[in-house]
Amino acid sequence: MRSRPNPTEPRFSLRIVRSGPDLAAAERLRYDVFVTELGGDGPLVDHEARRERDRFDPVFDHLLLIDENRAPGDHVVGVYRLLPSDRAAETGGFYSEAEYDLAPLRAGGRRLLELGRSCLHADYRGGTAMMHLWNALADYVARHEIEVLFGVASFHGTDIAALAPSLSYLHHRHLAPPDLRVRSRAFQPMDLQPEATLDRVAAARAVPALIKGYLRLGGVVGEGAYIDHAFNTTDICLVMDTRTVNLRQRDLYLRGRG
Repeated sequence: MRSRPNPTEPRFSLRIVRSGPDLAAAERLRYDVFVTELGGDGPLVDHEARRERDRFDPVFDHLLLIDENRAPGDHVVGVYRLLPSDRAAETGGFYSEAEYDLAPLRAGGRRLLELGRSCLHADYRGGTAMMHLWNALADYVARHEIEVLFGVASFHGTDIAALAPSLSYLHHRHLAPPDLRVRSRAFQPMDLQPEATLDRVAAARAVPALIKGYLRLGGVVGEGAYIDHAFNTTDICLVMDTRTVNLRQRDLYLRGRG
C-alpha cells in the first residue's frame, strides 16, 4: 500500500525570477535574513514593506528555491543572485567592485559569474535546501558556459579582533593564486596571526557555513577583507575556477550542509 506524502515536508521547485511578485518574495526573504537577523541596512531597503533591495536587482538573475507547500508570497525559501559578465556593463560593473579590485579576473578574459545575496529561510537550514540551490547553480553555470565564479561572502559583525583567527586561517590556507587574487579596496589585512600560532581547528570551525562550503568545492579567497558597516559584516571575496571545481560532482556541498 502506497503511503501518503507528508504534507509538512517541503516540495521544492527552482526557477529564475519571472514576475514582480517573485522578486518581492525574494526581497522579503533577504530582508528577514540580512536586515532582521543580521542587522544590515542600505539606501534602498524598504523597511515598511520589509524588502531588502538595491540598484543591482533589476539586472541580476535571481535564482529562487520555492517550497510549493507554502502560501503564495511566502513561498520563496532560498535565493541566489547571479550576474554573468556579459551583462555587468548594464549596471556599471559588478556589485563586488565597490569592495574589491577585480582586475585580475577581468584580465583573464574568461566568462565570469558573480554570486551574491545567498540566503535560506531559517526553517530550511541544515537540510537539503542548499543542495537543491547548488544543483540549479550548476545547471546555470553549464548553460552560460561560466569559467570563473566569484562574490563576497560575510562574517557577521565588524570586530576584527574576534575574527582574527578565522581571517588568518583563510589567508594562510586558502589564498587565491595570483591570476585570481582580487584585492580589497578598503584593505583590511587578513594575515593577523602567524599560522604557527593558530588553533586551526577552532579557527576553521568559526568560519561561516557558506564560506566553508565554497572552500570544500575548491574555492579560494582574495587578499584582504572589507568591513561593511552598513550590513554589519566583514566581507571576503571568494573565487572558484571551473577548471578545478566541479559543482555537480564535488559531493554537492557535502549533501547540503550549511
